Amino acid sequence: MNLREKYGPWAVVTGASAGIGAQFARQLAARKFNLVLAARRMERLQKLADELSRENAIECRPISIDLSKEESASELNEATSTVDAGLLINNAGMGYYGLVTKQDPRRYPTMIRLNCTTVALLAHYFAKRFVERGRGGMVIVASTASFQGTAHMSLYGATKGFDLLLAEAMAQELKGSGVDVLALCPGVTATEFQGSAGGASHAGADPGGVARDALKALGRKPVVISGALNKVQVVSERLFPRKLVVALGERVLRRLES
Repeated sequence: MNLREKYGPWAVVTGASAGIGAQFARQLAARKFNLVLAARRMERLQKLADELSRENAIECRPISIDLSKEESASELNEATSTVDAGLLINNAGMGYYGLVTKQDPRRYPTMIRLNCTTVALLAHYFAKRFVERGRGGMVIVASTASFQGTAHMSLYGATKGFDLLLAEAMAQELKGSGVDVLALCPGVTATEFQGSAGGASHAGADPGGVARDALKALGRKPVVISGALNKVQVVSERLFPRKLVVALGERVLRRLES
């Protein structure tokens, strides 16, 4: 059974205007899902929606929404209530490089709402809908930063740890309900994330490959780490004291910070 037959006919993708979210949209469109594309930048969303509709003979509905705002999760849930959504790609998020003593604390509530509160609320709303319809799938985008403290990106790592634990617990709770939940943990990826988070430009994993890894793993396991080297990294971290792991991670993140 293909994913559309298993979950379809509609998928909702947050953070769909670029990066991993846009790649999810493209790959789901190729699988003939109708799409709700949610992000802030309407011009980009409309362009992507027009392209995917034309090339794949599907319906695409772009929704311009800032998911870092209070009530945004309930607004998106309401805006999608008229479609038979069977798949949620819970992808929208943000990062912030820098020493905690030098960061602007006014950015913290925004990151926590976007990376944690909105993710949790959307997970709740859509899980309830999926259980009622007897089937569904959900991808919650966490990170390899979920597995240890991330000095020079401390709050971001903490929020992604939240996402990982939320997805793992939900996957267990919903066993036998027909609803699959997956935590996706990519490493450094070639997207706009680094620049918007205050990082230096550098090479990263192909976002298309990250999305493919998630869609392949959904329904088969609760957590997927995208990329062979990232899997080795996460497994090896369990062999060393956490203090050492955090110190080594700081050396990497310090180089990524602009």
